[in-house]
Amino acid sequence: MRIAVAGGTGMTGRLVVEALRARGHAPVVLSRGQGVDLLSGAGLDAALDGVEAVVDVSNVTTLRKSVSVDFFDRAGRHLVRAAERAGVRHLVTLSIVGVDRVRNPYYAGKLRQEEIVRGGGVPWTILRATQFHEFAGQVLSGVPGPVAVVPAARIQPVAVQEVAATLAGLAADAPQAMAAELAGPRVESLVGMARRLIAAGLARRRPVLPVYFPGGTSRGRLLPTGPGPRGTQTFDDWLRARKGAGV
Repeated sequence: MRIAVAGGTGMTGRLVVEALRARGHAPVVLSRGQGVDLLSGAGLDAALDGVEAVVDVSNVTTLRKSVSVDFFDRAGRHLVRAAERAGVRHLVTLSIVGVDRVRNPYYAGKLRQEEIVRGGGVPWTILRATQFHEFAGQVLSGVPGPVAVVPAARIQPVAVQEVAATLAGLAADAPQAMAAELAGPRVESLVGMARRLIAAGLARRRPVLPVYFPGGTSRGRLLPTGPGPRGTQTFDDWLRARKGAGV
């Protein structure tokens, strides 16, 4: 099956492409390097010719609501319309557990993306997954200064490889609308994850200061609310693998 991957050169997208190939599918990478621009729609029609399903893991790195909403609105509308014209039978979109319960400028864009998918003419599946194991490092890298201010949040981190494998499986299956939420095997403190990352020598050594931000992250709103698939790799497993690899 020909399955397109929007954002196929990113961290998640590359693993989705690998997972699709391992299942015997023919992945089509939608990226600027392949002549496809989601924000303008350029190249989409040609790239989706003969494609039966699309996995959307496109992303923008920003803390500004206007940037996030603009990106996911434009990219989402162009992708859905091109998929409609191409007769794509299934659109699978990656979203975030708690995206509708936590006030966050980036999440506003993801909610807009979900709205576009639901309102489009392509049968769809939205998979909400929890934060990846890399999340603590991403938070630390975005905090300057001698003290790392980290949200006092509880999350249930999942391995990105397991998310990619789930997306690949969903793409070849029938549309499900809202799929069961995917999470990791264990609830963790984001502050604790940050401290363990530093202790392992995988982040700059400095004190970590927990801070309670408005928006509900400290109230467990980033955790799944019901049963669903659970990954097997814990954060400590991931940490040992990274340390062993010298990353």
